[in-house]
Amino acid sequence: MNPIRFTVPGAPVGKGRPKVSTRGGKFARMYTPEKTASYENLIALAAQAAMAGREPLTGPADVTIHMLLPIPTSWSKRKQAAALAGQVYPTKKPDGDNVLKAIFDGMNGVVWVDDVQACDFAVRKRYGATPGVMVVVQEIQGALFAA
Repeated sequence: MNPIRFTVPGAPVGKGRPKVSTRGGKFARMYTPEKTASYENLIALAAQAAMAGREPLTGPADVTIHMLLPIPTSWSKRKQAAALAGQVYPTKKPDGDNVLKAIFDGMNGVVWVDDVQACDFAVRKRYGATPGVMVVVQEIQGALFAA
C-alpha cells in the first residue's frame, strides 16, 4: 500500500493540557484549549486531502514526522543561515512529543481508526524556511497480531 503523505502548514503547535472550568461552583468541565483544537482540525483537513477517499488504516502503522520551526528573525543573518544548513538545532518549544500527540490525535478517524495503531515512529525537529510539519504514514505489512 502506498504511504500517506501530507504537510500541515504553519508553525508546529504542541498539544495543550486540558483546561478545567466550573459552573456555579459545583460542576467541573474539562475542555481542550482552543489553540490545540484549531491545530488538530488543520491536521485533520490536511490528512483528509491526502487520504483522497481511502478508508482509515486498520493495522499497525509506521509514522515519520519532520517538524520545521520558523527561524527567529531576531537572529543574525549568519545564525539564520546556520539554522537553515542544519547546524543549529531548535531546543525551544514546542516539545517534539507534544506536537506528535497533536498530530496523532488530529489523524484519528481520518488516517487510522485510532492512534494506538502507531507502532513505529520517528520525529525530527529542525529549523526551516517554510514552517510546517511533514507527515508520512505507512501501514506495516505482514504484521503478526498476538492473541
